[in-house]
Amino acid sequence: MCEVTMYTTSTCPYCRAAKRLLNAKGIRYVEIDVQSASVKSEMVSRSGRRTVPQIFFGNHHVGGFDDLAQLESEGGIDGALNPRLVG
Repeated sequence: MCEVTMYTTSTCPYCRAAKRLLNAKGIRYVEIDVQSASVKSEMVSRSGRRTVPQIFFGNHHVGGFDDLAQLESEGGIDGALNPRLVG
């Protein structure tokens, strides 16, 4: 299983929703708080986006909460985390 990284802030409701979804599936993740300008700059550089959350499965940019929720509704989170599960 690849590492899940999520850039967040403590006040973001979409960040909390993304964490709830991942926690409900038992998926561990590394949370990176973007309060500092250098960390936010790193997030923007990696994702091309300025909003949080920004979620990565390994080096693959999933996107924000809406993207994660759509991936879940399509049944794709497990396969995206473990490519061996995909055909």
